Amino acid sequence: MKVAIIGAGNMGSAIARGLVLGKLIKAANITVANPTNKKLESLKDFNKELQVTNSNQIAVNDAEIVILAVKPWLIKEVIDKLTFDFHKQIIVSVAAGIPFSEYEQWTDSSAKIFRVIPNTAISQQESMTLIASHNASKEEEHLILNLFSEMGMAILIPEKQMAAATAITSCGIAYVLKYIQAGMQAGIEMGLYPQDAMKMVAQSVKGAATLILNNNTHPSVEIDKVTTPGGLTIKGINELEHNGFSSAIIKAMKASSN
Repeated sequence: MKVAIIGAGNMGSAIARGLVLGKLIKAANITVANPTNKKLESLKDFNKELQVTNSNQIAVNDAEIVILAVKPWLIKEVIDKLTFDFHKQIIVSVAAGIPFSEYEQWTDSSAKIFRVIPNTAISQQESMTLIASHNASKEEEHLILNLFSEMGMAILIPEKQMAAATAITSCGIAYVLKYIQAGMQAGIEMGLYPQDAMKMVAQSVKGAATLILNNNTHPSVEIDKVTTPGGLTIKGINELEHNGFSSAIIKAMKASSN
């Protein structure tokens, strides 16, 4: 199976690297197109078997899956200049905020289209990737899920849930990073070296996430395990709530979904 990736920016390059590191697609069957060479050269340095080109159409011609990894405001322009085989090719767009109804106007009513929203952790193969499908078969949905599951965790959701889910995952990763930054600042104020504080907080976040994902448990259950009566943790938890911590997170995510 051959894959074309249009755009070698941060997301396009991360997807290319993730596919190479996976087992489903051979590097020689991946072609990345970009108008300039610097990022393409970087990908060739990563894996010499990767195919690169300055022509979007050359990349698309033999591909069964076409991944559009360009900014949302460039999607229509890129699509308009390409010739697809809508009966054979699957189009995957990573551009946020563009509904299937618009892709139908730019392509064909029978086009098999996926909207895919990874987050920046895809560069470490730890993305939480959202996938919605249009005109695709169950087998095609399974294929795209498997591809992106090699780069973290992927979930298929209805298009109507995309905005809310994007706020929680694609935008939400920034809020987690903001928590790490705040914890780091607190550590420095209390006398820790910056790099030590950063590692301590980051590993604690990673550990908390692992507890939830591996045990399919609930945050409240895990919080109860470390909040002994009269202890230090419950004092900190109550201070967070007095200062509107939960409310701030909820408001931020709701704001990001609009």
